[in-house]
Amino acid sequence: MPEISVRGLEMPESPIRKLAPLAADAKKRGINVFHLNIGQPDLPTPQVGLDALKHIDRTVLEYSPSQGYLSYRQKLTGYYKRFNINVDADDIIITAGGSEAVLFAFMSCLNPGDEIIIPEPAYANYMAFAISAGAKIRTIATTIEEGFSLPKVEKFEELINEHTRAILICNPNNPTGYLYTRREMNQIRDLVKKY
Repeated sequence: MPEISVRGLEMPESPIRKLAPLAADAKKRGINVFHLNIGQPDLPTPQVGLDALKHIDRTVLEYSPSQGYLSYRQKLTGYYKRFNINVDADDIIITAGGSEAVLFAFMSCLNPGDEIIIPEPAYANYMAFAISAGAKIRTIATTIEEGFSLPKVEKFEELINEHTRAILICNPNNPTGYLYTRREMNQIRDLVKKY
């Protein structure tokens, strides 16, 4: 039987995968379960989208281009330009979701031994993505008493060392929902420029 890699053994189990069987068992016992753990939309899908699927005039639904459709990437450049972010369509890669995008970013920007600073609570799979890249997550706790606001810059500076390569800010935060202010984001920007 093949052995699991060291990286595979170090990979933490997703908390979401731990919760799903518990939720299923509770449902079997007649308990009403509100799924706040799996990112499923709680809004109806727009009717125009459902109608388009019902009336699709194609016989084959093939893979899209690996970098995403050019027309979509070109429209995104126009969107970003409104915020003074100047990118070309070739600078953009479309992913199947945020997790894939974060994993791609980790794998392309981090080397084994590099460190990433992340405010927590944080999305549980960041740890697994870091392990995949051979990197280490260093966390800074936020508190409900402070509304999960960004910790003081000094707390970040305490963790910065020669192995630090990134500060990951998810805005709005997952899982707290906290929306970082412009002032907070500017503090992180200035900190990154300083180091």
